[in-house]
Amino acid sequence: MDIFIRNTIVFWIFVTFAEKYQKRLFQSYLDQWITSPNRKPLIIRGARQVGKTWLVDQLGSNSFDYYLKVNPEKTPNLHSVFQLVDPQLIVNELSALFDTPVVEGKTLLFIDEVQLLPEALIALRYFYEEMPGLHVIAAGSLLDHTLNEMNYSMPVGRVEFAYLYPMNFVEFLLANGKTGLVDYLSACRVNQQFGEALHSQIINWLRLYFFIGGMPEAVKTYIETGNLMEVEKVHNAIITSFKYDFSKYGTKKQQSLLNDCMEYAAQNIGKKVRYVNINKSEHSNYLKEALLKLELSRLIHLVRHTSSSKVPITQFLNQDIYKPLFLDIGLVCNMARIKLSDIRELITDFEGMLAEKFVGQKLIASYDFYEDAGLYYWMREKKSANAEVDFVQQIGNKIYPVEVKAGKSGTLKSLQVYLVEKKQKTGIRFNLDLPSVGRNLKANINIQGQIRELTYDLVSLPVYMAGFVKTLLNNYRE
Repeated sequence: MDIFIRNTIVFWIFVTFAEKYQKRLFQSYLDQWITSPNRKPLIIRGARQVGKTWLVDQLGSNSFDYYLKVNPEKTPNLHSVFQLVDPQLIVNELSALFDTPVVEGKTLLFIDEVQLLPEALIALRYFYEEMPGLHVIAAGSLLDHTLNEMNYSMPVGRVEFAYLYPMNFVEFLLANGKTGLVDYLSACRVNQQFGEALHSQIINWLRLYFFIGGMPEAVKTYIETGNLMEVEKVHNAIITSFKYDFSKYGTKKQQSLLNDCMEYAAQNIGKKVRYVNINKSEHSNYLKEALLKLELSRLIHLVRHTSSSKVPITQFLNQDIYKPLFLDIGLVCNMARIKLSDIRELITDFEGMLAEKFVGQKLIASYDFYEDAGLYYWMREKKSANAEVDFVQQIGNKIYPVEVKAGKSGTLKSLQVYLVEKKQKTGIRFNLDLPSVGRNLKANINIQGQIRELTYDLVSLPVYMAGFVKTLLNNYRE
């Protein structure tokens, strides 16, 4: 966590309770964008209801003299305005239409739900070339579909992208006033020891996050009411809004397949996609198309199989083998029909999937905001020696196998097989135990009847530290 974000966190201690639960680390990125000498029009990509519009509204209200917000859902017939080639003519019309001055350096122009206005995406290049002093942001919940299907070329090199996801565990802790815990975790080192009391407190917050998740409205509702049943209502409403969007994707049959795939993705975390388990009566090509549409909507992330052991991690990528990771862990619990009133009595069988979902969600959130996150895993399917590593993560220019365990123990056979076959030295394990480092560990691995000797290091971290893994591993290597 860089010094700017840490200073921002310290500042949050002094904000009012009503404001605190909506603070996001993404705001620091937007603040840096405002003053960047190389600033370009910014396109924010992310799923519905992750907070894109709220963040830009806050930026426009607090950091600019004038805020001009354009939403084609609320103001029809804007296509002709953005078809004008001259950006000055565009802003003149918008200024008159919305009765808001447009002054370079003082006005933020925000085009919301821009997927409904592809002409505006094309116009961004003209803003960059001819009005570089004007701050312009575009966002939309189904934007990736538009970008994928556009008949016009995107203004490559004249816009920049940023990616927003649900609130991560750090933001959840901050929203609940646990700034001290965040400061402590962000300062930890890979071999640092800390007591059971602190560990237990963080685990309690972790379990709460498992069921509330990171959708801003759900977090806000919990902080305002403390009522998990109210959170459940929010989850239901969000999922219904996702299904409502399916009506924009084509025929009723296609909408039905999207619903089938969404339900499957939420309930089969960590499992390789087998189309027959989604819908036995449908051809795999239709189901694959539906999964890819959900990925474009950023409702799911497809964790793809890679055989790479060195950078680039995508060198030996298999696009046809993947496992689904749903958008948010709280929504996963809702779609798995877990009643939030009964979470203390939850059977831990499902917690293995939740732990893997949590780590995957944290690994995605650990990317810089300007990076489109990619998650990968490794598997081997042979009659005599199956093996699967939950994630394969690039940190710096090294690749590490990552195993996730819901408890404090569990075998590491697949991770060890990977290390032997790929001739790697270090593995990462996330579990519910305290952090530790095992150096020069020994193991004898049976691979297809041959015993292979392995000497390796194991960096073992609590699940809740997954978001800090890049910093921790860099520290470990030093």
